[in-house]
Amino acid sequence: MPLEWSGLSPEVLLTLDRESPRPLRAQLEDQLRDAIRGGRLDVGERLPSSRELARRLGLSRGLVQDCYAQLRAEGYLTSRVGAATSVAAGACPPPAPRSAPVRPPRLTADFRTGVPDLGSFPLADWLWATREAARAMPTAALDYGDPRGSAHLREVLAGYQRRVRAAATDPERTIVCSGYAQGLALTLRALAAAGVRTLAHEDPGAPGMTAAAAAHAGLGVVPVPVDDEGLDVDALTATGARAVLVTPAHQWPTGVVMAARRRLALVEWAAAHDAYVIEDDYDAEFRYDDRDPVGAVQGLAADRVVAIGTVSKSLAPALRIGWLLCPPALAERVAAYKQVDDRGSPTLDQLALARLIESGRYDRHLRRMRSVYATRREALVAALAAHAPGVRLTGLAAGFHAVAHLPAGADEQTVIEAARTRGVGLYGMSANRAGHAPRPGRIVLGFGNLGERAIAEGIAAIGDLLA
Repeated sequence: MPLEWSGLSPEVLLTLDRESPRPLRAQLEDQLRDAIRGGRLDVGERLPSSRELARRLGLSRGLVQDCYAQLRAEGYLTSRVGAATSVAAGACPPPAPRSAPVRPPRLTADFRTGVPDLGSFPLADWLWATREAARAMPTAALDYGDPRGSAHLREVLAGYQRRVRAAATDPERTIVCSGYAQGLALTLRALAAAGVRTLAHEDPGAPGMTAAAAAHAGLGVVPVPVDDEGLDVDALTATGARAVLVTPAHQWPTGVVMAARRRLALVEWAAAHDAYVIEDDYDAEFRYDDRDPVGAVQGLAADRVVAIGTVSKSLAPALRIGWLLCPPALAERVAAYKQVDDRGSPTLDQLALARLIESGRYDRHLRRMRSVYATRREALVAALAAHAPGVRLTGLAAGFHAVAHLPAGADEQTVIEAARTRGVGLYGMSANRAGHAPRPGRIVLGFGNLGERAIAEGIAAIGDLLA
């Protein structure tokens, strides 16, 4: 696709050998022909003006004009009065035939999990925050800066986490990262350097991603069961692990909220075993029940908990902005690894997020999205009541996914495959179990990026499969 230029002459790499017996004009013509034939210059691509190209190459303008005239005569170039010289249609070789990409069949409803409502991204607010941040940004902020992230954003995040998550925050130990994946990777490397050898994780949970991240850091993994009160701390103690990854606010994927006594037991375990808790504050912003809000475990033991937060669920995954609240013993090492990884996350995006939070527009967006997701949650409950009334639904207290319990003996994979033939995407709990056990059959239904109509139509199409 040709580049679009506005006023300025485009750059093109051409070299001349003044020691060669071949005339300079012939060399220039050959190079332009080769560039067009080889596809370096595409159809419609602008060439520099004769005056500019002559200046760059140290040639007379007349020589360049003669070269362009010759190539126009041969059909390689085209020009008209008042317009730039460009590559003519048909001058380039036709592109090699490419096989059409295989596209998956379009789904009526895709109950994919972990994706917020992408259409509700507050684009106008984000553009406003970016403009405001750029306008007020000092020139020094354009330098590499602190690998921990913008000091201003770290101050804002620390205040925000204290306010909404009851976290024990310190801007000096807050590190901005590129989303959850990098935050987890940095934390695991720091733990490995501190002598930790095994990472425990929730089962069910995210075994594939967790195992891959742990292996990259040189750690082994061990699953620990989750029940109706959250992670089984007694079972955790039996593993001998000195680090555990948990999602206490809204367990992924069961939706269980970790009970208060389990939270206290987890903190006591960490203190007694010189261990660390990695708290993934997964979609904690979105709660719908009447119970008191649940604070972060990090607020109970800031010296033993690494809290990972992101805007991937609250705003959009594509922003790739997250943060780590680090214990004193790990903060410097995590910052050093961040420096080695990428020297710091993009500063302008950090300042835009800080402005969004400071202005109150971030809170306003979250309030609106709670209402949106609550309405979709109700639509899911109503659709299942109408088309699969025997199916039990759990994990609805927060977030934007729920768990449908299939009848005893139902085969999870069979249900998923049959639903796909009806244009509905379903995802089983077995993928989230450490051993991928297919029973008991559970379907994890994400409704964050689905409208109410799609939810209703999707459940209507597969109600008999679930029941």
